[in-house]
Amino acid sequence: MKPSIPLNITVTIPVFNQLHYTTQCVDSLNHAGVTDEQIVIVNNASTDGTAEFLALRPRIQAVNNETNTGCGPAWTQGSKLSHTEWTVVLNNDVLVPSNCFQNLQTFAEENNYDVVSPAMCEGECDYDWQSYAADFMEKMQFVERKNIAHGVCFMVHRRVFEKIGYFNNFGGYEDDDFFRRVLRAGFKMAMTGSAFLHHFGMATQKSIKSEQVMAKVYERRERYRRETGLTWPKRKWSQLRNSVRGRWWRISEKRRFGHTLKERRQDGRWDFF
Repeated sequence: MKPSIPLNITVTIPVFNQLHYTTQCVDSLNHAGVTDEQIVIVNNASTDGTAEFLALRPRIQAVNNETNTGCGPAWTQGSKLSHTEWTVVLNNDVLVPSNCFQNLQTFAEENNYDVVSPAMCEGECDYDWQSYAADFMEKMQFVERKNIAHGVCFMVHRRVFEKIGYFNNFGGYEDDDFFRRVLRAGFKMAMTGSAFLHHFGMATQKSIKSEQVMAKVYERRERYRRETGLTWPKRKWSQLRNSVRGRWWRISEKRRFGHTLKERRQDGRWDFF
């Protein structure tokens, strides 16, 4: 891979409680070369000391909401505060290794992508994740999955927001809706093995969904399907296509490289997706 280019990013992180995840995420970002000035944390009315932690880190741009607004509104709040060319939307339950975002930005700019996500391992962090990440990114740097991204971490170019806007509030479908709009607008999207992070697994999403959001899951799901035109035949076709495509990616990547762009660590073993 070519030398990394200077980071031109803002990292926005929505949080609701889970201070232990937030602190280790921020520490990993700092060790990976992301400064506090490049971080925006949207605090959705946490009661576990998150506000106090942010007060001790004044260079982090903090938004302290009075209520838990859910993911979509928090993503929008943080992204609107970004003045850089790229905005990274990130869960707080992740560990970011050195060169992750440098490689992600380099991959996007060299290949003219507008939205990009890193590869990741989910689950237990009972392995040397820093060394594993470095080896993974070296071996998998030319592997990509086109027309796909994931809500754990995705980097968005400013031109995307300028054309399609920010995030809708669908109570759990914000990322899927946004990625569909990205592709419909003619933008390019991909997941790359040149960047990697560890994700503990769904902790952010489970925590940040407010009681009001959860009480209206069915209503919002139906509104999401209606507004996006996802009829039953379209949903079934999409599920089949994604299953076939995912199986092809998994088999071909594992056979060639011994890794896949989505992995899981559980009970001391590796699973591949």
